[in-house]
Amino acid sequence: MTVRTSTAAALVGLTVVVAPLRAEPLAPGSIGVSAGGVAGTGPDANALGIGYVLGAHAAWQPTLTEKHVGTSLKLAVLFGTLYTGEAARINDPMKTLQLDLMVGIRVRPGDNPSRYLTLRAGGALLRADQQIPPDMHRAYAGGIASIGLEQHLFGFLFNLDVRYSMIGMRPGMLGLVFGASKMGP
Repeated sequence: MTVRTSTAAALVGLTVVVAPLRAEPLAPGSIGVSAGGVAGTGPDANALGIGYVLGAHAAWQPTLTEKHVGTSLKLAVLFGTLYTGEAARINDPMKTLQLDLMVGIRVRPGDNPSRYLTLRAGGALLRADQQIPPDMHRAYAGGIASIGLEQHLFGFLFNLDVRYSMIGMRPGMLGLVFGASKMGP
C-alpha cells in the first residue's frame, strides 16, 4: 500500500507541477524581403499592364502555439515595374512605389503550429513615375486586402499572399507576392 500511495502522490505532484506550463510563443516579429507579380485589374488592366514587384516587409504577430487564432500587423514597401501598360507614355516600363499597412488575423487550420492562413486589410499609398489615366494622377491612396498562407520553418517565415490594392480608388492592382522573413523578438 505504501507503493500505491507514493505512486498516487507522485502523479498528483507531477500534475500540479505540469499543469501551469504553457506552450511556447512563436517569435512575434519578422522582417524580410518580398517578390511577386502584379497586374492592373478591371478598367485599369490596360492602363497598368503587368509586371513584378520587389520590396521589404515587417510584421508583428504575437501568437502562442496553443492558440488557433492570432492577430497581425504588417508593413510593406514594394517597388514595381509594369510593362505593356497604356499609362507608360513617356518611357516603358512604368515604375511604381507602394507602401501599405495592414492589420488582420492569422488562423491555424489544423494541429500544425507552424502553418497559418492570414486575412489582412488596411491602407495603401501608390506613387507612379507617370500619370495614370483616366484620372491622370501619379499619387493615389486607397484600401488594400490580402489573403495568404504562412509557414514557419527553422526560424524563418515564408508566406504567399494574394493582394488587391487601391480598393475604392483607381487604379486597381492584383498581385501574387512571395515573402521570406527572419523571425525574432
